[in-house]
Amino acid sequence: MTVETTLALTEQDVRSYSAKVEEAAWMADFRANALAKAETLAMPKPDKTKITNWNFTEFPSHTVESSIFATLEELPTEAKALIDHEQQKNIYVQHNNTPAFTSLSEDLKSQGVILTDIFTASREHSDLMQKYLMTDGVKVDEHKLTALHAALINGGAFVYVPKNVVIEEPLQVLFIHDNEKASLFNHVLVVAEANSSVTYVENYLSTMERGEGQANIVSEVFAQDNAKVVYGAVDVLAEGLTTYVNRRGVTGPHARIEWALGLMNDSNTISENITHLVGNGSSSDMKSVVVGRGSQKQNFTSEIVHWGTDTEGFILKHGVMKESSSAIFNGIGRIAKGATRSNAVQESRILMLSERGRGDANPILLIDEDDVTAGHAASVGRVDPLQMFYLMSRGISKEAAERLIIHGFLAPVVSKLPIEGVRKQLTEVIERKVR
Repeated sequence: MTVETTLALTEQDVRSYSAKVEEAAWMADFRANALAKAETLAMPKPDKTKITNWNFTEFPSHTVESSIFATLEELPTEAKALIDHEQQKNIYVQHNNTPAFTSLSEDLKSQGVILTDIFTASREHSDLMQKYLMTDGVKVDEHKLTALHAALINGGAFVYVPKNVVIEEPLQVLFIHDNEKASLFNHVLVVAEANSSVTYVENYLSTMERGEGQANIVSEVFAQDNAKVVYGAVDVLAEGLTTYVNRRGVTGPHARIEWALGLMNDSNTISENITHLVGNGSSSDMKSVVVGRGSQKQNFTSEIVHWGTDTEGFILKHGVMKESSSAIFNGIGRIAKGATRSNAVQESRILMLSERGRGDANPILLIDEDDVTAGHAASVGRVDPLQMFYLMSRGISKEAAERLIIHGFLAPVVSKLPIEGVRKQLTEVIERKVR
């Protein structure tokens, strides 16, 4: 069944935008073809979350012009707090829809490492972009939102690590959102060639309380033979946005992708984090934390698909629901036929701070092979009264004791973020949201 939708932009609009940002010529056709598909493709159907009344297609403006930054000292105060100004030499900053600052050390440049905005990548690294952009990771025609994303990409980052290059320090990408009219159709592409290693950390930071646009964000991560990618992210997007986030990974033989995600949006959110373990002996570790508040509605799917033999996947999701917020946690371990000796383990736990809130933890194992190991655990509950009693008996107030328990509950992900400023930010966001 197809659903007809009147979209905000026309084919001529997306072609004109492609020319304006001086993309590679093939991107205009890529966008136009995607827009045609978006007209008729169906919306995704997230489990147990009705999104028929969510606005994913209308927004005040596709692109807003914003200032660039000559130095990191010119960043807004909240953004500067996320960066080690003396040590961080490898960083890209996007201001709403404008590439605003890029820095990459001469050492990494000499080794062939690329860190740039998505538009420059299409011009200067066109062959790589065509090879990886929405081909083997997220497909354009999966549903209406992926097609719409492909047509309307208005920002994002490109990271490329050549064969045998090991990057010791994290690469940092900061998306600053401070215009209530701005929509974010960001695409992030991370490619790690054979025997390489990289840690990538991104922040989505809304500096105002409410927005009127859309966030339709896609990240694709490719770890080739024996490569390792650590992907850390903290999302703090404003209330009023409608947010769709799709982060996808694909592994080669003996490769590894680790995810550490702090999902702290105040907007209604649909989030997918899926890794395909294609190569034999590859692995993935997914850790995510969520805090919901107000009347916020969220749906999170974490999935690891085992295609190769001797693959290992571990999913850990912890969430806190406050007031009348609701969240669906779907954890999926899928082992395909032929993926012998694979191991799929998952754990989803939700802590409820209000009788009005709702949290569903759904562990799912889909196994088509006999010689495998798999397990899951899930729970939804309230703060342990014995823990509260112990802390309060030591003179700690009830409110402070509850916050201590919450921080401990979410610590397994917070501690995995590799940049101190980002860890501190996530801790402060959690504190603000549960206060």
